[in-house]
Amino acid sequence: MFYRPEDGHGLPHNPFNAIVTPRPIGWISSRAPDGTNNLAPYSFFNAVAYVPPQVMFASTGSKPDQDGTKDSVANIAATGVFCVNIVEYTMRDAMNVTSGGTAKEVDEFDAAGLSPVECETIACARVQGAPASLECRLTRIIDLPGKANRLVLGEVVGVHMRDDCIRDGRFDVTAFNPLTRLGYRDYSHITDIFEMVRPDD
Repeated sequence: MFYRPEDGHGLPHNPFNAIVTPRPIGWISSRAPDGTNNLAPYSFFNAVAYVPPQVMFASTGSKPDQDGTKDSVANIAATGVFCVNIVEYTMRDAMNVTSGGTAKEVDEFDAAGLSPVECETIACARVQGAPASLECRLTRIIDLPGKANRLVLGEVVGVHMRDDCIRDGRFDVTAFNPLTRLGYRDYSHITDIFEMVRPDD
């Protein structure tokens, strides 16, 4: 099968998200100028550079109570900071609660029964008990083609790792089984890993 996205795929559901999988989930916490905490998951998320460490996430779509975007992007544009929280399998239900399109006045930490903890280097909250959290300063927001598609880039200025996830000097993902996004409404989690040595190692 071949299709041009501009012509449509003819399938009952869009296959694009199912093709580009698995995707890590960036659980983005931010704070509105009025002090309201916000927390939302984004599966268009990844690390993009080592030195300095940098991450990205992309927001698609908008909310009626924001000006052509979503709460996360609006808050980050206003404050210049955000935090990426890593989602473990046992936090999947709380993560799902925070994926709803709630009003900007709603604190998703409260809605999901999560405890916010203040970050060390930025004025933002992080998820207490998350396997890892990355404190970030905004470097740029890029408008992408399409309606309300925005790419957010940030430099990591603080890193939290849960102590039980550090084993033999490594951050061990099998200690918490990170949640990943597949296509449609499907998710998975990482339980097994294997090592490969590159030719130039």
